[in-house]
Amino acid sequence: MSVSVKICGLRTLPALQTAIEAGATYIGFVFFDRSPRNITTEQAASLAREIPKPTIKTGVFVNPDNAQLSHILKHVPLDLIQLHGTESPDRLQEIKDLFRIPVMKAITISGPDDLTQAKRYDPIADMLLFDAKATASCKNSLPGGNGISFDWQLLKGIEWQIPWMLSGGLNIGNIQQAIRISGAKIVDISSGIEKHPGEKSLTKIREFMSKVKKS
Repeated sequence: MSVSVKICGLRTLPALQTAIEAGATYIGFVFFDRSPRNITTEQAASLAREIPKPTIKTGVFVNPDNAQLSHILKHVPLDLIQLHGTESPDRLQEIKDLFRIPVMKAITISGPDDLTQAKRYDPIADMLLFDAKATASCKNSLPGGNGISFDWQLLKGIEWQIPWMLSGGLNIGNIQQAIRISGAKIVDISSGIEKHPGEKSLTKIREFMSKVKKS
């Protein structure tokens, strides 16, 4: 498969096993209590034991303090920290220096100016993730996982120093178009393969992975 996939917001063993069997490269655990995909440290530690070594265990955080990161990393052997809040480039560097784990910064996009801001993180982050910026009409919006997309043309042809993921509003119906337009080599999905917020559909996981493989 030329395009890699991150399945995010996993909370159950059947969903985790299905994602791995279908070929997901990244598994995402959400440590943010406002999210319907929030997972406890104990749940994540239990699931992490079932993940084979080549699969990248990602922890999703929103403006975490050092105590939260330290506690979770003590129990969950994460391979990648995803920062989905308002963390500054200096904060990214601090986390990298303290915990010695690769860091991915999520950038919310609504227009070209947001991509200009993203360049501030390019020399520091190990990866970038591009998600849709929630609009004023989006009630009870979260930092991510809102099921909305942005104009994928904005990413076309832009050179980055580091790998990046495409996220935001992806689903079985639009993933092939999203890959074609954006040029993404890695995609991230959560709400687009759910029965309802927080509960993954095993059928949709398989269908999504099949669509990506055919892209």
